[in-house]
Amino acid sequence: MEFKLTNDYIELYKLIKVLDLVDSGADAKILIADGHVKRNGTVELRKRAKILKGETIEIAEVTINVL
Repeated sequence: MEFKLTNDYIELYKLIKVLDLVDSGADAKILIADGHVKRNGTVELRKRAKILKGETIEIAEVTINVL
């Protein structure tokens, strides 16, 4: 899956919500807090982590390439 970044960055929980991988922003925050999200191969626990172009986010079998 690809996400085209139009600003300098997007916060991690917003990225997950925008891609409709969860029902709400609260669900995205829980997913992150529970350690189910990897950023460039490392577990990311910061809900508001600034995701930049070129990064890869993994949630279960879903891989998101930020362009």
